[in-house]
Amino acid sequence: MNEADRIEFIVEEDMQGTRLDVVLSAVIEEASRSYLQKLIDNGEVKVNGLTGYSKKYKVKTGDTVRVGIPEPVLLDVVPEDIPIDIVYEDKDVLVVNKPKGMVVHPAAGNYTGTLVNAILFHCKSLSSINGVIRPGIVHRIDKDTSGLLMIAKNDAAHRALAEQLSRHSIKRVYHAIVYNNFKEDEGTVNAPIGRDPKNRLKMAVTAVNSKEAVTHYRVLHRFGSFTYIEARLETGRTHQIRVHMAYIKHPLLGDAVYGPKKKVLGVDSQMLHAGLLGFKHPATGDYMEFKSPLPKEFNNVIIKLGGTAKE
Repeated sequence: MNEADRIEFIVEEDMQGTRLDVVLSAVIEEASRSYLQKLIDNGEVKVNGLTGYSKKYKVKTGDTVRVGIPEPVLLDVVPEDIPIDIVYEDKDVLVVNKPKGMVVHPAAGNYTGTLVNAILFHCKSLSSINGVIRPGIVHRIDKDTSGLLMIAKNDAAHRALAEQLSRHSIKRVYHAIVYNNFKEDEGTVNAPIGRDPKNRLKMAVTAVNSKEAVTHYRVLHRFGSFTYIEARLETGRTHQIRVHMAYIKHPLLGDAVYGPKKKVLGVDSQMLHAGLLGFKHPATGDYMEFKSPLPKEFNNVIIKLGGTAKE
């Protein structure tokens, strides 16, 4: 392992008392929490030069944390000949239009039929930075969210795209149908998001172990009891739009996790579509922007609400 495979940092005062795995997630945003927990369990994480710390260890100001990133191992995920909608592709990056219902990457109990399975069949090489389970995956969208996703085909591209994400310079615009009417035509939700202290399976607006989260929204059409909106992410936290909209009393239609559980208009999953993605090409630096039309099921709901089909 060389120096490029190690990350070292000193715990600052604002991290005092935070769990070790939570701190690692904040510092190494491109890695999943479960992957970082495995690094801790495998002795790849040292605190003040020592291993054997639990993921639940509460760090102290001044602690020196050193993380060793193991060499990538062969991915035990089978490439599958699954059709994928490729919007753009070159030797560095791939932009795909993910359908609703497709999981982005394998997880426990769900190792087939994912976007990663499909991409592994299509591409000979992908970046290895995000571990063996998420090759090429720079950012994610939920299983039941449709729309645009960028994939890194090599480590240099991955680092460049991840840096843009950390600087909040990637343009990500979503379309959503939410409950209730808005008083204003546009606005911003600036509220930190972390694990829900009362339900660890959910995210929530909370001051505990949270990260800054900013969502800008604009009304596109009012349907009385529902509103069709555009939401632009400034940050990219887990379930950010779903959590922020529920926080301001406008949960997404079909989102039984953060909104009403009763099925309405035949919708059984959140009405959320990643419709625009813009970023600088990782090699050339040229700005690129892609759009994805609303899927048929989304337009069907708009028509049911009395509107007309949208692009």
